[in-house]
Amino acid sequence: MNRRLSGNWQVWEHPAEADIEADDLALALAEETGKPALVGFVMDSDCVVIEAADSGNGAWTACLSPKAMAGYLAEDGQQLEDWMLTPEQAAEHAVTWARSAGRQVALAPLVEIFQKEANPFAEELFFTLLGRLSLV
Repeated sequence: MNRRLSGNWQVWEHPAEADIEADDLALALAEETGKPALVGFVMDSDCVVIEAADSGNGAWTACLSPKAMAGYLAEDGQQLEDWMLTPEQAAEHAVTWARSAGRQVALAPLVEIFQKEANPFAEELFFTLLGRLSLV
């Protein structure tokens, strides 16, 4: 699936395949294009790993549906805080990221989306995040 958004933004769905290198994908895209990039890795519709990057501020990682993500990490003996920013930190980074993308966004609605749990599907949270970043 490829969906065009306002301002030449695109949402591209790529099924999980062994031939795509997911590590630091947002940073690689930002470096390649010279533009900010945001990548969402959906995990069984339960939660989403968010990777975002821009050339001036580097990369950051957060998640949508943090309780579900914590459950996945706990299966491997890891903790959410080891891998993801807190909702407040993620929102601050998202505001900076949006600014680099030419958007002005409010902090509080971003904190809310990074705290929210999927109900029922995490994909809905991802598209809500895109809306709060003024991309849709």
